[in-house]
Amino acid sequence: MSSKIVSSLQEAIEKCGLKDGMSISFHHHLRNGDYVINAVLDAIAQMGIKDLHVNASSLFDVHAPMIGHIKNGVVTSIETDYMGSILGKAISEGLMEKPVIFRTHGGRPSAIESGESHIDVAFVAAPAADKMGNANGIYGESACGSLGYAVSDARCADKTVVITDNLMDYPLSPAPIEETCVDYVVVMDKIGDPKGIVSGTTKITRDPVGLKIAENAAKVIEHSGLLVDGFSFQTGAGGASLAVTKYLKEIMREKGVKGSFGLGGITGYMVEMMEEGFFEKLMDVQCFDLTAVESIRKNPNHIEVSASRYASPTARSAAVDSLDVVILGATQIDTQFNVNVHTDSNGYIMGGSGGHSDTAAGAKLTMIVAPLYRARLPIVMEHVTCVSTPGSTVDVLVTQKGIAVNPARPELKQRLLDAHLPVVDIEDLLKLCDEIVGRPEPVAFGDKVVAKVVYRDGTVIDEIHNVL
Repeated sequence: MSSKIVSSLQEAIEKCGLKDGMSISFHHHLRNGDYVINAVLDAIAQMGIKDLHVNASSLFDVHAPMIGHIKNGVVTSIETDYMGSILGKAISEGLMEKPVIFRTHGGRPSAIESGESHIDVAFVAAPAADKMGNANGIYGESACGSLGYAVSDARCADKTVVITDNLMDYPLSPAPIEETCVDYVVVMDKIGDPKGIVSGTTKITRDPVGLKIAENAAKVIEHSGLLVDGFSFQTGAGGASLAVTKYLKEIMREKGVKGSFGLGGITGYMVEMMEEGFFEKLMDVQCFDLTAVESIRKNPNHIEVSASRYASPTARSAAVDSLDVVILGATQIDTQFNVNVHTDSNGYIMGGSGGHSDTAAGAKLTMIVAPLYRARLPIVMEHVTCVSTPGSTVDVLVTQKGIAVNPARPELKQRLLDAHLPVVDIEDLLKLCDEIVGRPEPVAFGDKVVAKVVYRDGTVIDEIHNVL
């Protein structure tokens, strides 16, 4: 075969033998700038194919047109690690008959590779590809960096279609998606807008409350006993999480500590820390901003990793197993340290675990950074609305009103007390939260299960019901 290029999405779909009732998959590295999912579903709808299972590593607000395809019967079930608020609201109100299956970023490749989540046709959005399907995310106008979440899909699907807007000479290198996995290549005018890969806020917060939380979080790391040469670290892309990185960098500078690697979704701030010598390497499963995209293209110490290597609990090993500290956020956290990142305070789906529970399980120190309340809605609860990450894997909560340590970590609590940090019991944070904003009325849910939250080991740890 001299080329795997076909003339259109429709031709690729037809050649793959897609039929009613099959499963298709997508990855999310173009995030809210992705054009591919909508284009593929539109093509499938035009061909009259229905009753499909969509397995997507994440779904964003740009994918709201999927609501129409659910209503017209093209999509009848969804499996994902994260869901944006527009689609999430429709699902929460009972749009689908079958419950959405929420997995984790590590649990998803594990389920795909084991055959539990079978994929008939995988569609891979590739910012660069050659005629035989070798593909990467580092070249072209739509460059998004790592393609880590697409690797298991491409390798395990019965058929794999690479969709690109940047056809390059054979053989393309590097090729995290290899031609050995690819059946057809489709060239589109545009696969997405790279500006849309930016994850929410990727700037350090200026909010005094957020800065206080971040400063205390950095001090927890400093006094945890883990901040030594070879230290490894992951944080998110939110303003407060990035502020933790800022304060941590200064502490590492003062102490002369050099870390081994930064992990996860990588931002420009982590790139800066590597370039300034605070970390030797970055292990990147997805790029959170365009600075990270440029870095992974140019710097050999900025390493692309698959979702399986990142966090799969059934791989022979995964990077999260070597992680010292992870900084995570929360919609809610309860007095048992269970964390909710799936629903908002009104019970509507607006997120998902992603790598939250994977990194919490793997890291030596799992820290939640969150204000006591947001917009007069409590963050600390007696019971979270949805358990995304079990409290047994969470060590510390840092708020503007104090630091709560899981009772299962008495030695850590003593370290922080010895450092004169403002350690309090989580029950006292709940009481204070009640005093400031009051305890809201419970959310009214119906009897219909609209989503199941599947932990990284494949067990269902919670169910989300329809909002009344």
